[in-house]
Order: sequence, then C-alpha cells, then structure tokens
Amino acid sequence: MSATIQTNTEAEFSIETHGLNLWYGAFRALKDVSLNIRSGRITALIGPSGCGKTTLLRCFNRINERFPYVRTSGEIRVLGENIYAPGVSLFELRKAVGMVFQRPNPLPISVYENVVFGLRTHSPFRSLRKPDLDEAVEKALREVMLWDDLKDRLHTRATTLQLDQQQKLCIARLLPLKPAVILMDEPCSALDSEATLGIEDLMLTLAGQYTILIVTHNMAQARRVSHESAFMLLGEVVEHARTEDLFLTPRDSRTADYIEGRYG
Repeated sequence: MSATIQTNTEAEFSIETHGLNLWYGAFRALKDVSLNIRSGRITALIGPSGCGKTTLLRCFNRINERFPYVRTSGEIRVLGENIYAPGVSLFELRKAVGMVFQRPNPLPISVYENVVFGLRTHSPFRSLRKPDLDEAVEKALREVMLWDDLKDRLHTRATTLQLDQQQKLCIARLLPLKPAVILMDEPCSALDSEATLGIEDLMLTLAGQYTILIVTHNMAQARRVSHESAFMLLGEVVEHARTEDLFLTPRDSRTADYIEGRYG
C-alpha cells in the first residue's frame, strides 16, 4: 500500500481483522473485533443503533482517523496487507476500498465528470485520452444499470437526478478505479421501497466482481442480499455466519433476541 494495493479477489478473504479496538476519546467503541470478510461475497453488518457497525465499516478505509480524538489498536489486513503499517498510502487504500454513504453524495458537476472524477484524481495530468474516458463512463454506467437512462444526459448536473440514480452514480464513480472492496453504509436509508429494490438488485449483480460490506438496520434487506451476516452488540461481534444460518439457527441467545425483535 505504500505504492499500490493489488486488487486481487482470488484470496479467500478480502478483509481480515484481528483484535481491533477503537476509542472516541475515552469511549471504547470497538472491543477486540476479529472478523474475516470473504472475497466476492456480500456481508451484512447488523445490530442495534450505536453498536459499532458504521465505526467498524469506516475502519476498513481509515476514514475514522479524520478525527484527532480517534485512536485504534489491533490489526486490519486488506488484500493481505496491514493497513496500519508504516508508509501506507491512504490515497491508495481508498482507491482499493471504496465507500458509499447513507445519502447519495454526487459531486455538483455533470454525470460524465462524476464518473471520471476518480480517474482524473489518480492519473498523471493529461495522461487520459478522451476515448478512454468515454469508454470508462459507458462501462461504469452499464455496470450500475444507468447507461440506457443517462446516455443522452451525460452532461446533466448529477445533483438533478432522482435519488436512486444519484446513489447508483456514486457507485459508478468508484468502478473505474477497479476497487476490490465496496463499503456501503445504509445505502438505501434515503430511498423509497422501489428504489431500494433497485439498489439491492445492483448489489447482487456486482457480487462476485467485488467484495461488498453493507451496514443495514433492515433485517429483511440483510436476508435478501447478503451471503453472510455479522451481528454486533456494544462494540463486539457477537456472531458471524452464513446469513441463512444466522437468521434461522443463531448460536448466541443475544443474536436470537435481536432478530426476534426483543430489543433494538
């Protein structure tokens, strides 16, 4: 990561976390988290509000460290590399591990320029040819199933799109950089039910090409889209299993209580 991260998804796990702790000042938000995220799968992080799901998600591209009062201990390996090792490039890490937020956040520029923004940022000045950019835009928009809707609107301001189109565009913005991992923090929370199903269909389409880790409060969504789920409570990972097993035959009584709606 000091130079580039190899976006190779052939390894069994894209993310490996061992004994991870995180503090916000004096508050310990994550407690000895050890969790392996399988490559090419969709993994859901579930649990009640304040349990540490989003904090854990943001550890994987070190976004939490924007705040000076945050400190961590333990180890995170992304694609086999320790992301806390000396000389790690956060620029390269965030190229390999993309992030989609709760509310769509397209840049207030055209659809076209949103898609190529990452390429322009990560490439030497004037090294990109127009035909290459055009190809990247079409490929990314096709991957997120927006090409047919937007091919004649590429120079439209992205913030004028419908919310679900904006969220898909935010995903498309990541793809030209060829990330190995896509982190999604409640990506459907601002969307209606129809738009939510559209984003879920997109996630299932992208699975296999990318490792996807999603934070969701929606138990039905976790069951619909994820291959594996991890239940968190009070900063700890209580249980991690195949989604079907975790929902139907949880090993821990706390998991069962949460799934059955006894709290949270």
